[in-house]
Amino acid sequence: MPRVVALYRYPVKGFTPERRERLTVQRDGRIVGDRVLAFRFAEAALPEQRDGLDYWPKAQGLALQDFPALAALRLEFDAAERRVTIFSGTSVMVSAALDDAGRKHLSDAVTEFVLGTREGKRLQRPGRLPLELVGDGEHARFQDREQGYVSLHGRASVLALSAVIERTDGGTPELAASGGDPDPSSGTDPALDDRRFRSNIVIDGVKAWEELKWRGAVRIGELEFRTAEPIVRCLATHANPETGARDARVLTTLTQRIGQREPTLGTLLLPRELPAPMPAGTELGSAAWGDIRVGDDVELIAGAL
Repeated sequence: MPRVVALYRYPVKGFTPERRERLTVQRDGRIVGDRVLAFRFAEAALPEQRDGLDYWPKAQGLALQDFPALAALRLEFDAAERRVTIFSGTSVMVSAALDDAGRKHLSDAVTEFVLGTREGKRLQRPGRLPLELVGDGEHARFQDREQGYVSLHGRASVLALSAVIERTDGGTPELAASGGDPDPSSGTDPALDDRRFRSNIVIDGVKAWEELKWRGAVRIGELEFRTAEPIVRCLATHANPETGARDARVLTTLTQRIGQREPTLGTLLLPRELPAPMPAGTELGSAAWGDIRVGDDVELIAGAL
């Protein structure tokens, strides 16, 4: 039986994930505490609109597709204290509360860091500075798509990709997808880290690429989801989640070596009974729907592979 082997949420868009033993899914299909904050460009501190929903395109703020060095930072968010702490190496780069002064302090520190990276010139383009830290720290709203979605991928797909990945010079080996350290005596490159793909749910027990074919509904633990669509990937996946270096050509490997039409890994899910798209931050939508835990069984309950 397929099962959940890892769970992640991302308090601040584009920064370090929190590894969790349990995730709470909201009625609107988003994860509690997931993407509740984001560093946005000055000209994009207010949302766009798409199909009547707030839409925060990642190209209008700090995201790994354009600023891969962010992956080298470590971020902790204390929701109870409403405090963000960002580490560079073992040192605290900045720590501040989510009041006006604290948000500016956080934005200034992150701006200084990004300007010192290889991608720093991108931040100097017109309309981008000063950065603004947006979000209330409570409501999930900065997912890549206006509806949100829960994201899932199979570990076997990551291992299959790892076997043929085009690596670049200077890449630093990352932790194996199995969660342990790579075996230096194996004579092979370590598997890609699941965190590179920034999914909420990682499962094992299905064949490589099988989750891309799911149609209908899937049960995870006690929760029933409907499948939405496979996830077409971006340059964020090229960034090593430990170093921030672009050390693996994921997109071209998926299309040229795996043979996909578009570079795709993982799938998107919504609650099976969600009647219609629901705006982020509503009282009804933010209510807890149920929990997913590491070790939960995963079962396709409608449709066919």
